[in-house]
Amino acid sequence: MTSALEHGTEDTPGRLGAVLRSVGEPRPCALGPHGPWLVTTLSQARVVLTDTATYDFPVDVSRRAVRRAEVRGRSPHDTFSPLSRGCASLAARLFRAELDDALAGSAGPRHDAMGLLRLPVARSTVLAVRPDLDAGARNGVADAVLAWVDALGPVIASSRPLRRWSRRRRGEQEARLRLETLLDGLGDPAPSQTATVLAAGTQVPVAAGAWLLVALAERPSLQAELRTGAVGADALVWEVLRLAPPTWITARVTRRATELEGVPVPEGGVVLVSPLQLGRLTDLVPSSEHEEGAERGTLDPRRWQGGTARPGSWLPFGAGPHACPGRTVGLAQLEELVSWAAPRDIGLAAPVGLDQSRGIFPRPALIQIM
Repeated sequence: MTSALEHGTEDTPGRLGAVLRSVGEPRPCALGPHGPWLVTTLSQARVVLTDTATYDFPVDVSRRAVRRAEVRGRSPHDTFSPLSRGCASLAARLFRAELDDALAGSAGPRHDAMGLLRLPVARSTVLAVRPDLDAGARNGVADAVLAWVDALGPVIASSRPLRRWSRRRRGEQEARLRLETLLDGLGDPAPSQTATVLAAGTQVPVAAGAWLLVALAERPSLQAELRTGAVGADALVWEVLRLAPPTWITARVTRRATELEGVPVPEGGVVLVSPLQLGRLTDLVPSSEHEEGAERGTLDPRRWQGGTARPGSWLPFGAGPHACPGRTVGLAQLEELVSWAAPRDIGLAAPVGLDQSRGIFPRPALIQIM
């Protein structure tokens, strides 16, 4: 494995290894005697993500069970339409300014990539979702979002569902309530849904942005190609999202017994869709001259610069009624990050590891920026 981004398939443990080893299978794979079942093709994934009469959204961002009434009409995805390009442009400008401030206020050239990105992502995401707020209110909401994201971490990383009154669950509930109360006081018509969108819209770009900085730090030649224009910012963003999508797996639960590509799935069965797995399929991803074998496991953003390339075909932002409403904003933030990083010299300060506890994160992600 030449990079934490370029996961191998033979020695990767756990569910991540099982997902990677399923690449190329024509039918859904059962990961255990009673499931869950992992879809292995784009057509299967689209059925699972768009047929809400059969495949139910099981949990919310804090891993609580979602009531069916919420799925039908009260989820954040119903409250929020996809954010506009205008919102994305505003967010990108603030994101860059906040990055400059974060770098200028640092004590030295060494940074934790995720720590560097936290406040710029949170503040610019709040701007995109609530452009009516002044800077003081926006920064207060961003701080509350980050507090909830931090409290969510142990809940999401727990190997078992936490009891309602456990210390970690209470801490998460209190942080969420503080955020919702703040939003309500600022006149938000749907504070619970807004809080969920803000948390998801902060967690994902922070992780994806950290992977982008790591990819640049590991590859001085890639930095040079960005500066000369041989590689575009959008191509690098899509390639990093392909190899390390922060939401690398998502689940649905069957409302009734069904059959998927000839494989029977009982009522209440868990079905998994993995953008990480789909992003290694030869029919979705152009080949690279630097790649060996059939699987698309090598980072090469130039594969997306051809006229027939289809970036995003592996559904990194989902599909159907639960597709990410912040896709445009997230892409704008990540492309702005590449443009911001391109003229700087970035290197690794320590080897990068892979954290699977709550998504896929680079940890540690220590870099030097000169």
